[in-house]
Amino acid sequence: MDAKAKAAAPTSSGGGKAAKKKKWSKGKVKDKAQHAVTLDKTTYDRILKEAPTFRFISQSILIERLKINGSLARTAIRHLEKEGAIKRIVHHHGQLVYTRSTTSSD
Repeated sequence: MDAKAKAAAPTSSGGGKAAKKKKWSKGKVKDKAQHAVTLDKTTYDRILKEAPTFRFISQSILIERLKINGSLARTAIRHLEKEGAIKRIVHHHGQLVYTRSTTSSD
């Protein structure tokens, strides 16, 4: 019976910690983002105008600053790279990192 009591004691103290964490994080509620899903003329013009001026360009940066969908951000990055407006720093399957192209401004 001593083995059962020893096994039960850590779970009860661990449960107390978990309950406190739950209570602390209960108030956090993130609003659902209403980002553009389709590429209309105004969004396309904003991407072409603003994105090449960013020093650091990634999918998450475009989503946050331009309020567009993730798939639109990936497509925009590919389009801008093809035009030569931005150049690739890191190409990884998880995150594409680009910077503004300095050759076009010289």
